[in-house]
Amino acid sequence: MAGLFSKLKEKLTKTDQKQQKSKLKETLTKTRESFVSKVKQLVTVHKKIDEELYEELEDILLQADVGVAATCRLMDEIRQDVKKRKISDAADLRNLLQGKMKELLGEDVSLQTDFPPPTVILVVGVNGVGKTTTIGKLAYGMRQEGKSVLMVAADTYRAAAIEQLEIWSERADTEIIKHMPGSDPAAVVFDAIQAAKKRDIDVVVIDT
Repeated sequence: MAGLFSKLKEKLTKTDQKQQKSKLKETLTKTRESFVSKVKQLVTVHKKIDEELYEELEDILLQADVGVAATCRLMDEIRQDVKKRKISDAADLRNLLQGKMKELLGEDVSLQTDFPPPTVILVVGVNGVGKTTTIGKLAYGMRQEGKSVLMVAADTYRAAAIEQLEIWSERADTEIIKHMPGSDPAAVVFDAIQAAKKRDIDVVVIDT
């Protein structure tokens, strides 16, 4: 009887994990599409550039986690360019915003990974700044270069952090080391480094 309940619990747990991953994938897609669609809708509704449009654009940037400092800089530069170039059509604002965001990101910088393997990249920052998403993009780029990558789920306390990294691991086609939620992050990292050495992994990327 105990075995039956154990199997039932295991099945329900797996089903719940699948549902959580599905919801997370859907949320990530919605976030990406939401920003683009909101900007597109904004310049469609507002035919001319005015103060109301600026305020709504600022809200969209902040809601997309662009950050206060970056948003203020973007808005200042956009206002200056609009005035300088005498832009009045709201439709032109979309390309202007895209160009300014590219400038803000700066030139492409190549990661130095030509060290004796494994190269270890520790990604740190407060919650909500996009660490896990950045790790996914880094890993994908390195996989495109032919490098083997191991993701490390050392953010063991934030809800769904491990599941989120698993999704990025699947997308980027990388290996992943994880422990149970609430585990000691240092222990996860230690195990990951040891595993990377044994498996001849080129790059280890640690989520914290």
